[in-house]
Amino acid sequence: MPRDIVVVGASAGGVEALRALASGFPADLPAAVLVVLHMPAHGASALSAILRRSGPLDAVTAFDGERPQYGRIYVAPPNHHLLLSEDRLRLSHGPTENGHRPAVNALFRSAARVAGPRAIGIGLSGVLDDGAAGLVSIVHRGGLEMVQEPQDALYAGMPHSALRHVTADHVVPAAEMGSIIKFLVIEQVDVDSAPLPSPLDVVESNIAAQSNPGVGGYEVGGMATFSGFSCPDCQGNLVELDAENARYRCRVGHAWTGEALLEQQSSGLERALWTALRTLDEKVDLSRRLQADAIKRGSRALGGRYGDTAEESRSAAEVLRRFLLSRPGLDAGAVEVAND
Repeated sequence: MPRDIVVVGASAGGVEALRALASGFPADLPAAVLVVLHMPAHGASALSAILRRSGPLDAVTAFDGERPQYGRIYVAPPNHHLLLSEDRLRLSHGPTENGHRPAVNALFRSAARVAGPRAIGIGLSGVLDDGAAGLVSIVHRGGLEMVQEPQDALYAGMPHSALRHVTADHVVPAAEMGSIIKFLVIEQVDVDSAPLPSPLDVVESNIAAQSNPGVGGYEVGGMATFSGFSCPDCQGNLVELDAENARYRCRVGHAWTGEALLEQQSSGLERALWTALRTLDEKVDLSRRLQADAIKRGSRALGGRYGDTAEESRSAAEVLRRFLLSRPGLDAGAVEVAND
C-alpha cells in the first residue's frame, strides 16, 4: 500500500508554515492531508480558505464521518479533536491535551494507530513540545517524520522538541516539503509487518475519541504512576505515563507534557503573585484610611497599630513588585492592574 495519509501539526506561527507547505503540494497528490492548528476554542476558523488560496489542493473543514479523499486538505475545526478512525475522519470533544482541542498529539496518535507505515507526520512551527509524542508513535509504527527546519520556523520550539525525540527522515523548510512528499507518497509499504501500537497509544487514542470527557480516563491507571502534580484544567491528580519523556494525564483524561505543565504552572504562579500584590496594595490603602479615622477620634494607639500594618504591607508589596517587574516577558496589563 502507498503512504497516503499525511498528518500535519502546528501552533504559534503555524499559519505561515501551513501556507508555505500547501504551496508546494502537487495538484495530483495521491494522499489525504489532515491538519491540526492550535486555535481558540470559540469562534470560526478561516484556515481552510487560507490554504485553499495558498496552493493547488482543495482545503475544507473536516466533518465527522467523512471518508478522506486524495488531493484534499482537511482542517480540524475549533474545539474538536480531528482523528482518523478506520477509513473515516472523526471529530471528538474529548479531553484537551496541553490545554488544546484540537491537539496535535491526538491526530498523530490516531494516524499511527490506524495507518501505521502509511502515515507521514509533519511537525511545523510552534512553542514547547506539542506533537513530539505523536511523532514518536508514527515512527514506532513504521511511518515517516518530517520536521520544519527550526531556522525556517517563526517559533522553533516544536521542531526542536521533535528532533530531540525522534531522528527525522527529513528536516527542511516548509516550502520544500511538498516536493519531497510527492515522491514519498508513491512508496509502497507493508502494513501487515508494522509493529502493533503500544497499549498506551491505544488507550490514549480511545480517550481522545470519547465524547464524554468524564468517562474513560481511569484506563491509564495500570500503566502509570502517581506524579504528585495537579492538573491545571481540573485540579485532579496527575499520573505519569512516560517517565523518560515526562507525560501526564489526570483521571478524567486531560493530558500534559512536562514542558506544557511547567509553563502552565508558571503562568498560574504569576497570576497568583499579581493577585497577592494587588491585595497588599489595597491593604495599605485601607490601613491608612483606618489610621486617619482613628487619629481623628483621638485614638493614637489604635492609629499607630494601623500605621504599622500599612508599613508592613507596603514593604511586602514593594519586594513583590520588584520581583515581578524583574521577570522577563512581563504582562503589561498585569502591571496596570497592580498599580491601579
